[in-house]
Amino acid sequence: MAAVLPLLIIVLVSKVTGQEVEYSNKFPLVVSTWPFLEAVRAGWRAINGGLSSVDAVVEGCSACEFLRCDGTVGPGGSPDENSETTLDALIMNGATMEVGAVAAMRYVKDGIKAARLVMLYTEHTMLAGDRASSFAISMGLPGSSNLSSPESMEKWTKWRENHCQPNFRKNVLPTNSCGPYHLKQDSDVGDKTCLVDDAPEYIRMKSSRVDFHNHDTISMAIFDKSGHIAVGTSTNGASFKIPGRVGDGPIAGSSAYADDEVGACGATGDGDIMMRFLPCYQVVESMRLGMAPSVAAKDAISRIARKYPTFVGAIFAVDKNGTHAGACYGWTFQYSVRSPSMDDVEVFTVYP
Repeated sequence: MAAVLPLLIIVLVSKVTGQEVEYSNKFPLVVSTWPFLEAVRAGWRAINGGLSSVDAVVEGCSACEFLRCDGTVGPGGSPDENSETTLDALIMNGATMEVGAVAAMRYVKDGIKAARLVMLYTEHTMLAGDRASSFAISMGLPGSSNLSSPESMEKWTKWRENHCQPNFRKNVLPTNSCGPYHLKQDSDVGDKTCLVDDAPEYIRMKSSRVDFHNHDTISMAIFDKSGHIAVGTSTNGASFKIPGRVGDGPIAGSSAYADDEVGACGATGDGDIMMRFLPCYQVVESMRLGMAPSVAAKDAISRIARKYPTFVGAIFAVDKNGTHAGACYGWTFQYSVRSPSMDDVEVFTVYP
């Protein structure tokens, strides 16, 4: 009995403090927005083959960029007002809280790889515009590339033929044709934006420009076999955006967030609205305070919907134990998962 007791104590301690025991049947784990099956498979092969969670996220998101998932990830989609495609991307290490991101990047087709270069070889968090392109090329990524495609140019041409409608302009003239735009001479919008009483009515009148054809972002979380987390996003942004626009894709806490101590989150939808709330940061902090992933995700979405009832968006949340859930508003959302218990990627559907 005396010999058995120390062994029993060792086993009990391992269950309490040894994450590998607790996680052995749950990790590695890959979770991604939308049914981007090949991207999840690429991430799974990478993490199951021994790569780090950061490198596996790069592999998964790169696959989506190469495949031009739904025309909203990677080059060749979502032209801006000038017909050009630009890229936003982010990578975050949940162990160190390091982040690398690029925004409004032209000429370089590898958004997620450029973001990783920012994280690995600079002390910055984000580089933007042409200087982000120059940095990525100087660090070895191929360029300079035309990121447009026949499909994106055709989409842009039809938009021009439709008098550049819809667009993201407001309080300018002309209202129903292409620019150049100028301010309304009799506009008192500067005063009205400060009137809280008018805000709810203005928000109700707005219609979301995000739908199933431009839901814009792959957001992916990968846990390695020890439970270390990385998240990444990649997007070519909103169609017909004003040149220079940066969405939520490269914003840590908005499109994605990870902390090894808690879990991870990924988001997709109307980035111009969602980035005002940092929903993924909210989800992770809610889980830190004890909320289940399903409750944390619904809470973050509802905070946005209360202020913007026409907003469209979705979130997946996954805690450090591998429990995952999703929440959405304004559309039906699907997210993809691959775990050791699955033979292949499984898609989960979440209804508003």
